[in-house]
Amino acid sequence: MRPGITLKLFLAILAASAVAAAAMALATRLSFQSGFFGYLSQVEAQSLESLALRLADEYRRSGDWSFLQGDYARLRALATPPQATQRLTVLDAERRTVLGNPELGESAMRPVIVADRVVGWIARSPSRRISTGADLAFQQQQMRAAWLIAAFAVALAAAVAFFVARIFIRPVKRIAEATHRLAAGAYDTRVTVGSRDELGRLAGDFNRLAETLERNEALRRRFMADVSHELRTPLAVLSAELEALEDGVRPLNRDSLASLRAEAAALSKLVDDLNQLALADVGALAYRKQTLEVAPLVEQAVESFRDRVAERGLALETELDAGARVFADADRLLQMLRNLLENAARYTDRGGKVRVTLRDGGNRVAIDVEDSAPGVPADALPHLFERFYRVDASRSRANGGAGLGLSICRSIASAHGGDISAAPSPLGGLRVSVTLPAAA
Repeated sequence: MRPGITLKLFLAILAASAVAAAAMALATRLSFQSGFFGYLSQVEAQSLESLALRLADEYRRSGDWSFLQGDYARLRALATPPQATQRLTVLDAERRTVLGNPELGESAMRPVIVADRVVGWIARSPSRRISTGADLAFQQQQMRAAWLIAAFAVALAAAVAFFVARIFIRPVKRIAEATHRLAAGAYDTRVTVGSRDELGRLAGDFNRLAETLERNEALRRRFMADVSHELRTPLAVLSAELEALEDGVRPLNRDSLASLRAEAAALSKLVDDLNQLALADVGALAYRKQTLEVAPLVEQAVESFRDRVAERGLALETELDAGARVFADADRLLQMLRNLLENAARYTDRGGKVRVTLRDGGNRVAIDVEDSAPGVPADALPHLFERFYRVDASRSRANGGAGLGLSICRSIASAHGGDISAAPSPLGGLRVSVTLPAAA
């Protein structure tokens, strides 16, 4: 079984703490040894000064160094502490050995002064190790204390590492568990955002990802249902027409053939629209852009719809600013304008009006297609550009169309770096506004 991230984090913190505690204990030992030897040297220097004064007093009474010739017991009695005399050497004024080891080496020396005259020297050889039992016991006690403190620090670090690892890993485990549920298809999974640090931002990003996946899944299911429904309608009509022709209920004449051709055309347009949207979704819809004037394109689209609008009993008005230029694909813009005009002509009551406006705003070019009653409810405006969306009642399926025209218009506007929006029209119906970046 592989160790989990909690155990790994615990071991990492514990290892770091153990190394730090060991380093601290070793540094404490080295520092203590250095400081303790320094302390002992300072104590010995003070005792050497005291011994020099005692030797001066004895020399003053004796007049020479005869009182100390070969008498280690006398020197031991004068020294403090007495057991330190094995490292002492007494010299006369000419630095000849009176008592002790003549090999001085790096010994510390203090003059013996009598009546402002140096009569001799007292030297102590340096200590290479701790010699007295009390000093050695004190050193061992300090070393044991240092290692005990280090062990306590490691134990405390282990406890802290355990709780810290659990606290830090808990949100990560929640996100990991939620990710497993999300991968299994539970798109309604969410995690609680409990902080503003990196983990909090990760939780927020996860929630946004889950919302996007949930929304896309809902759109996919709705799209499949709508496509199957839209395909079913013309196919059902075609099947019924053909069945009626086979049974002799309807005669095979121009009218029946025209009806079949109309249903086939509706089915062909639906498939073509779906293909256009699919290409736009994957970025494969071809655009051949160039700098062009918009007014002639709008006039061309309007002229192609004059007869269609006249058949519906509608008035068609235009207000076009000449000179507006954009960097765009002329065929795609014509397709977008025709879709907008078709939408307006199809859903406007007889005797109404359709108005097309082109405005040059300097860095933006705006195209508005407005129609008269009936209007669109305010709550339906944000959904008009969704695929297969229709407003019930006045803008129903009875008027024809698959509800894909405005979706295609949105894809074309977006591909040109523009925007498209819907709002109530002053004429009483709907106003669709397209804004495109003006050409340099």
